[in-house]
Amino acid sequence: MSGRYLLDTNVIIALFADEKDVKENLAAAEEVFLPSIAIGELCYGARKSGKPRENLDRIDEFAAASVVLGCDTETARHYGDTKNKLRLRGQALPEYDIWIAALARQYNLTLATRDRRFRVIDDLKTTTWLATGAD
Repeated sequence: MSGRYLLDTNVIIALFADEKDVKENLAAAEEVFLPSIAIGELCYGARKSGKPRENLDRIDEFAAASVVLGCDTETARHYGDTKNKLRLRGQALPEYDIWIAALARQYNLTLATRDRRFRVIDDLKTTTWLATGAD
């Protein structure tokens, strides 16, 4: 499973939960990137949790050891294109998912996710990282 991957928030959460399959997929990857949007989602979740400081520290440590991709004008172009195509087909996705997909498209990365709704986005390479035996 070599390749260049952008991790969706749900895959990062699975990594934090120490899921063996996710760790094995990461070990086999050539390059792994984090979307800044996922860091924001994680920080929001941490602030709602019973251990906000501990969870925020873990996120900060993980982000500092990773390559985090932020949004720029090119990302915004991909976002606008993707959102418009979805609108024309009468499909909707959460805004943060469209931004994550835009980053994956911009950098020609495969999005590692557990979320099937990304399949509606044209020209987005995805791979589903589920636990063994999961569907």
